[in-house]
Amino acid sequence: MQTIDVTTLRRWLAEGQPVTVLDIRQTADHADWAIPGSIHVDAYHALKAHDPQALAGLALPPAIPVVTVCGAGKVSLIAAEQLAARGHTVYSLEGGMQAWSLAWNTAALPPLTSGTQVIQVRRTGKGCLSYLIGSAGQALVLDAALDPAIYQELAAAQGWRITAVADTHVHADHLSRARALAAATGATLYLPATERLDYPFTPIHDGMPITVGTAILRAIHTPGHTWESTSFQLDQQLLFTGDTLFLAAVGRPDLEAQAAEAQQRASALYRSLQRLLALPATTLVLPGHTSAPAPFDGQPLMATLAEVAAAIPRLRLPEAAFVETLLAALPPTPPNHQQIVTMNQQGAPIPADVTPLEAGANRCAIA
Repeated sequence: MQTIDVTTLRRWLAEGQPVTVLDIRQTADHADWAIPGSIHVDAYHALKAHDPQALAGLALPPAIPVVTVCGAGKVSLIAAEQLAARGHTVYSLEGGMQAWSLAWNTAALPPLTSGTQVIQVRRTGKGCLSYLIGSAGQALVLDAALDPAIYQELAAAQGWRITAVADTHVHADHLSRARALAAATGATLYLPATERLDYPFTPIHDGMPITVGTAILRAIHTPGHTWESTSFQLDQQLLFTGDTLFLAAVGRPDLEAQAAEAQQRASALYRSLQRLLALPATTLVLPGHTSAPAPFDGQPLMATLAEVAAAIPRLRLPEAAFVETLLAALPPTPPNHQQIVTMNQQGAPIPADVTPLEAGANRCAIA
């Protein structure tokens, strides 16, 4: 029996190496967020009680390594011990799902007609989607949610220099790495115009163009999820929607808001969505989050605006009904969201270990 770290397991999955990931957490925890392709057995309490029969009925391929997973990497050690005694090659994931929250993979979009290239960087351990946009040797990173070094390495592999960094809004479910990435690369830090932030940045206003190489991103102010929320249209072909519009859901309007403000923001969101829906139906939507773990398949998570509109019946409601049903369907708030929002507003340094703060699924969408 051995342990395995997140970096190694992430690499195995990205390379397609044969491995069985066994999640032994309680069913509700597994349903909340899981490693793509994992199998689940609700054996947590039995294993914690050191029941020798906890995994007795489990049949696993004998020649494929097994990685056991729990919440923090402790009970999974017991599972690994039992499976190793049965002759399996077993590894327990160090730090469990808390550590896995930083795991990531990528998917490249086909190059645009202008030659602009886009890489979707998926924080599969939490559902955050960020984007590396490259043109003529320059690059912009949108909604950075991972260590700045990851974006620098990805850009360098393409021969790009990061010259611009931007966020779509003040995030509530993860610490923004935008400021740190801009500082590390000397890039211009672009953020939607707001008085919420306590540090200098270049403000983005509605209709403002941001040039990267020969590519042009046009800002579209789309308030609702937050008042400053901004979407970006790239070369009139792609639409980066942040947490305003997802592939089968819309953003929630209630975080950091009392009931009256949440209702106002829901109305603003309705108008913002109608503005986006007026764009060409063939526009490809690239959201800021996914509600399911992004698989290691290299396939971008995206859909045309027409497909997104068809997938969200709420978009066809009149404003009053949209607001009423949206506010009636609010999910639980993201874990630690108040502390995360405060740190993002202050531009606080990223802690050495962010996993206790950021662990858990994102809950920014309402289907």
